[in-house]
Amino acid sequence: MKFRLLAGVSALVAVAGLSACSSGSGDGESAGGGKTAIDVWLMRDSVSSAFQKDFEKGFEAAHPDIDVRIQIQEWDGIGEKVTAALASNDAPDVIETGNTQVAQFAQSGGLLDLSDEVDDLGGDAWLKGLAEPGAWQGKQYGIPYYAANRVVIYRKDLFEKAGVDTAAIKTRDQWVTATKRLNKGSQQGIYLPGQNWYTYAGFVWDEGGDLATKSGGTWKGSLDSPEALRAMAFYKKLQALGKGPKDSDEAQPPQAEVMAKGQIAQIISTPGGANVIAQNNPELKDKLGFFPIPGKTADTPGAVFTGGSDLVIPTVSQHHDAAYTFVKELTGDTWQKKLAVAMSYVPNKTTLAGAVADDPGASAMAVGAAVGHATPNTPGWAAVEAKNPIKDYLTAVLTGGDPKRKAAEASDAITNAMKSGS
Repeated sequence: MKFRLLAGVSALVAVAGLSACSSGSGDGESAGGGKTAIDVWLMRDSVSSAFQKDFEKGFEAAHPDIDVRIQIQEWDGIGEKVTAALASNDAPDVIETGNTQVAQFAQSGGLLDLSDEVDDLGGDAWLKGLAEPGAWQGKQYGIPYYAANRVVIYRKDLFEKAGVDTAAIKTRDQWVTATKRLNKGSQQGIYLPGQNWYTYAGFVWDEGGDLATKSGGTWKGSLDSPEALRAMAFYKKLQALGKGPKDSDEAQPPQAEVMAKGQIAQIISTPGGANVIAQNNPELKDKLGFFPIPGKTADTPGAVFTGGSDLVIPTVSQHHDAAYTFVKELTGDTWQKKLAVAMSYVPNKTTLAGAVADDPGASAMAVGAAVGHATPNTPGWAAVEAKNPIKDYLTAVLTGGDPKRKAAEASDAITNAMKSGS
């Protein structure tokens, strides 16, 4: 899954559409002059035009025998178009895809197995939230590209006025205590929409549970597990420390715009939400800060959903070697550091987190990304998100429904959706 709110404006969106020309003739000299031309599909907001020019210049200087033709694609409708491209003889040589969509494309047999290259690419340091969903049935198809995840965006002035020091907030209990102090009168300690299911998922992972589990080759919803029920109890406690709607998500209304009105101490968002807040209320521009979502204990940050992208190579590409060279360069340490700084992303390896040390939002993301997760790694999960019984479950409990009964109903709905979507 991919964040549109990574370095600027926002909204968490599922990956998906493209169009481009083929990678050229099979003799590898379609660019002329003995060069191999490769077509690469990168997504809107994945790179800036300045970074793209810098990378292309550096890449072709290092690999003069390869001509790179990067085409920026739009997100809308991309899933269907990628599927069609992989089934054709006219696919590009490299495609950027959302990390949680790799299994869907790998299932079709349309992606090149890159398992033998993991060590060469430094896979031992990859973020798990990118690497794990990039694998399918024990084989690695997606190579981690970059990540983003949620953090807490807070009002420095309101925290200071309430005597709350963010450096002392290391656990969820400490977070709740601080939020209670901030939740006074018309001021909301936190604005947490009831259907912010990615935030809830983080609490489930904190407890050692998951949204669905696989047993004997079959996936089943697991919101009724003891771990998930504990997560629901915490989510309900936190959500009550503000006036967030119980029956809608962070996009309805846009939570950053709500925070811009001036009565909210904190929200859970990707750092780009701060830009939206400042655009809507310039007086808050220098009053916003970031900290990682706290974990159950002080020694481990809160688990988060890792959004971001992987790079894949279509099986039908006629230039696998050149395509791999491109992937290796763009996901290698040198360009990962530059990309992280240029775009305020989290690099693909835990060992590169220091690259964003001077970026408050990105550095807060990097802390959570080190313990990040992805949604259940099955092609059937797309059907779950399409119907999203998790949102309905959250609303049902927050409005007085019995957690165990509603969790069992939601788990059944998740199970049925995964079956229909596989």
